[in-house]
Order: sequence, then structure tokens, then C-alpha cells
Amino acid sequence: MRFLANENFPGPSIRRLRAEGYDVISISETNGGWKDTQVLAQAVAEQLIILTFDRDYGELLFRYRLESPPAVVYFRRKGNTPDDAAKILIDLLSTGKIDILNHFTVIDEDGIRQRKL
Repeated sequence: MRFLANENFPGPSIRRLRAEGYDVISISETNGGWKDTQVLAQAVAEQLIILTFDRDYGELLFRYRLESPPAVVYFRRKGNTPDDAAKILIDLLSTGKIDILNHFTVIDEDGIRQRKL
């Protein structure tokens, strides 16, 4: 799996995912200041899964019906430390209980919800 971390995705989580062997491109490292539509276009073109704390991707995909990337993981749960998002994602992927591909996945305090892309 290849990921595209939105500009708001914490650096410690990016580093932890990379340390676990995941391929993560960081918008803050490569294209800081990009609009969400530009991030979305890159994710579609390069078949990257978007990792974000930004709810606007749901609107772009479901309301405006822009082309979908392989998946979006939207974190509404901040956690206690900057690498909590990585911990949550690694746990989610390692259990195999849900498939994030072709889904808009929302992770919050109440659990995990998914909607087909």
C-alpha cells in the first residue's frame, strides 16, 4: 500500500509508518500549500491512499463527485500523541478485519465507519 499524507497529517505518524515499511509521500515535504483538489489529483494519478484530518475530501468525492483515489482514511480522532494516527492505522491494517481499499474510512472516538467510493 502506498499512502499520500495530507499536509495536516503529523510528521511523527509519517515517520512511524515509514519505519514499519509503508511507502508514504508527505504533502508537507513535497508540495506544501497545495489545495485539496491538487492532493486528490495526485492521489488519483499515482494510485495513493490519502491519509488526512481534513473532512473536505468527503465533500469533494461524494458531493462534487470528483474522481476517487484508491481510498481515503479520514482521522477525526486526534489521539494523545502525534504518532497515534500511525498506531491506529497500523493496528487497523494488521488485523485484516476491514479493507480500506475502495472506501472512505472515518476513524473517530466512536469507532470506524466506511462508505464505498
